[in-house]
Amino acid sequence: MKLLLLLGLVAVALCETTRFEGDKVFRLKPAIDSHVSFIKELASSLKVDFWSPDNAELVTIDIDVDIHVPASHTDMVFVMLDQSGISYDVLIDDLQAAVDGQMDSSMHARSHAYTKYNNWSTIEDWVISITSANPTLITRSTLGKTFEGRSMHLLKIGKGSGSTKPAIFIDCGIHAREWISHAFCQWFVKEAVSTYGSDPVMTSLLDEMDIFVLPVFNVDGYVYSWTKDRMWRKTRSKKSGSSCVGADPNRNFDAGWCTLGASSNPCSDTYCGASVESEIEVKNVANFIRQNRSIIKAYLTIHSYSQLLLFPYSYKYGLAADHSELLRVAEAASQALRSLYGTVYTTGPGATTIYPASGGSDDWAYDLGVKYSYTFELRDTGRYGFLLPESQIKPTCEETMLAVKYIASYVQKNLY
Repeated sequence: MKLLLLLGLVAVALCETTRFEGDKVFRLKPAIDSHVSFIKELASSLKVDFWSPDNAELVTIDIDVDIHVPASHTDMVFVMLDQSGISYDVLIDDLQAAVDGQMDSSMHARSHAYTKYNNWSTIEDWVISITSANPTLITRSTLGKTFEGRSMHLLKIGKGSGSTKPAIFIDCGIHAREWISHAFCQWFVKEAVSTYGSDPVMTSLLDEMDIFVLPVFNVDGYVYSWTKDRMWRKTRSKKSGSSCVGADPNRNFDAGWCTLGASSNPCSDTYCGASVESEIEVKNVANFIRQNRSIIKAYLTIHSYSQLLLFPYSYKYGLAADHSELLRVAEAASQALRSLYGTVYTTGPGATTIYPASGGSDDWAYDLGVKYSYTFELRDTGRYGFLLPESQIKPTCEETMLAVKYIASYVQKNLY
């Protein structure tokens, strides 16, 4: 009887959704070396979830450091912060309230909507329905299965021509908790099919090129972020010899793998994986891009948050061979984005603009020969972080469309 009761309690614990009552998100502002050391010591002694940068090793002077601290540690952290002399703000006073506030209470429809966050089953149904509703513009395929056996649906958008066309590859949701990313890919597909024939830019683009859209890269992680832990980032793969689950898919590509800005610790949020492409989701995407490398002319990967438009390199400080052109295109694209709502983006190579990070998909694609390789970090700059309210989905996607269309049109006119 006691054993059954114990097993029952374990089962309940495993099924419970993580709650964040009283958890806080702090923004720390290190100004001197001792502040940097303090943050690294804080991370080593307490369970701290780094929102920006991705881990403690990337902390340097004069960058904002956003950390999520559990309620059980907040009093202690306040004392430690005051003793250290570091400047700080509380960005989110109660994380659970922010999680709850992310959803627009006026929209509880179970069906798919472009201005709300949709769970995986809703997105999967949408993938099938939008394909069947647009047979002359969309074809659907599957890149393969995830670690937990879910399908990685890929949409090819373009007017059929009977011949192979140059292409652009866009993916969303490499990191599970970045929900605005997933929302953008759905918005992009909707805009592409609904404006084809009326918008000359989109019409020309889809007549002359194909656009591959992977609406959800890290499907297992996304499901987990809905059902168990809203702050989950990694995949859900399991490693022998470790109780910690998952790897960071954007540290798992063959681009300076597991060097700068990545961790070999399986429990880290920036764990690079057991080996290059150890994560099946990464391998599936990499295989597809390799197989189609002759036609894929641009690679766009959508993340959040920070309002950045980045390009190679992140795994090293050296400039890309095409640096001047990549910067020029990024600056023009960010200006197009800014024209709608005044949202300001910072542009530049990843390593020098924010921080070094190895194993990223954009660097890998660029080194493979995909010249126009960009990473978007969407809204915002920290007020809500990963918990951007649904009320901001529409403006975020509208402005991002302008930047993506600019890049796509540029690529269309500058094929190589």
